[in-house]
Amino acid sequence: VQLQASGGGMVQAGGSLRLSCAASGGVFSAHHMGWFRQAPGKEREFVAAISSSAINTYYADSAKGRFTISRDNDKSTMYLQMNSLKPEDTAVYHCGARNKWNIADFGGHYNSRYTYYNWGQGTLVTVSS
Repeated sequence: VQLQASGGGMVQAGGSLRLSCAASGGVFSAHHMGWFRQAPGKEREFVAAISSSAINTYYADSAKGRFTISRDNDKSTMYLQMNSLKPEDTAVYHCGARNKWNIADFGGHYNSRYTYYNWGQGTLVTVSS
């Protein structure tokens, strides 16, 4: 699948944004999905992930209680609702996909960037203090 992330922008601390990741060219419902982010000079880090059926969701500690990951398989789109944003959330947010048929244990590897074969180009989120 090809992925396109959108929805980033500039927001003040405490504000909210909803990111979208639109998929095309494949069977979206057959893919586990994840959100990662990369701040300048830092490694790409895990934010949240969701299984292909949406039964399981996973969050980084930094995202728990503030971010919500979801997906609409009919629309081939994944979302990340981000509330109570902090300046340290500033980063380029990337969405990644992994076909469920070639990974046996997504639940054990969801937070590794190497789990995901397909990446979108990212969307920039800037949170000002």
